[in-house]
Amino acid sequence: MIDRFAYTAMTGAKHAAGQLTTTTHNLANAQTLGFKEMLSAYRATPISGASADSRAFVVDSTAGFNNAPGTLQQTGNPLDIALVQDGYFAVQVEGGGEAYTRQGRFNVDVEGFLTNLNGQRVLSATDSQIYVGNAHKSVYFGSDAGVFVQDAEGEHKQVGQLKVVNPTAQNLTHRPDGLFEVDGQWFEHSDGLPMKVGAVESSNVNVAQAMVEMIQQNRMFELNMRMVQVAEQNSRSAQSLFSLSRV
Repeated sequence: MIDRFAYTAMTGAKHAAGQLTTTTHNLANAQTLGFKEMLSAYRATPISGASADSRAFVVDSTAGFNNAPGTLQQTGNPLDIALVQDGYFAVQVEGGGEAYTRQGRFNVDVEGFLTNLNGQRVLSATDSQIYVGNAHKSVYFGSDAGVFVQDAEGEHKQVGQLKVVNPTAQNLTHRPDGLFEVDGQWFEHSDGLPMKVGAVESSNVNVAQAMVEMIQQNRMFELNMRMVQVAEQNSRSAQSLFSLSRV
């Protein structure tokens, strides 16, 4: 019979592998604009019962993300805009829902709508898609996230304003596509949030720190796997002793 501490070691190995997956994901997105470092947290839960006072299972705790802003990169691109402190840009997702991002690099699609890098259409302060058309000389942002076009005649006019929201970070849920949402809720546009045109926000992942964490998590996984192997060896030794006692 395998020593029961193998099961507690197994939970430790499982969650060490989960932490390693999170860290690897962060490193893979170290160059992704506006990416927020994902956090994984676990806690020890004591086991009740005879001879179990010193043992504990590892269980998931509340996970989240690091809301610290990334550094700003000057690009000079008129369709780049960065939020200096708080806030998120709003985009439309499948089913007509709304999601949020810190990534401030935008494009104009073939139909003339403003989109993010994933092709999702950007929402305006009035919750509509922003149409700029294709018959223009240029498209650019104002310092208050206003969207302007210069038409063929050289005239400048505003066609919309980027919707910027400021929800509490603790309420945001991270989506698999990198966007954030709040259980399908929509937020009102927030005026007055500081922005910088011609710049983008980089990822807030600290590559050196993530590499150190990856080494530690690898070691923790290997340690727990060795404990499982020790439990198996103990089981074999105990089985041998039982066999000898029957002779």
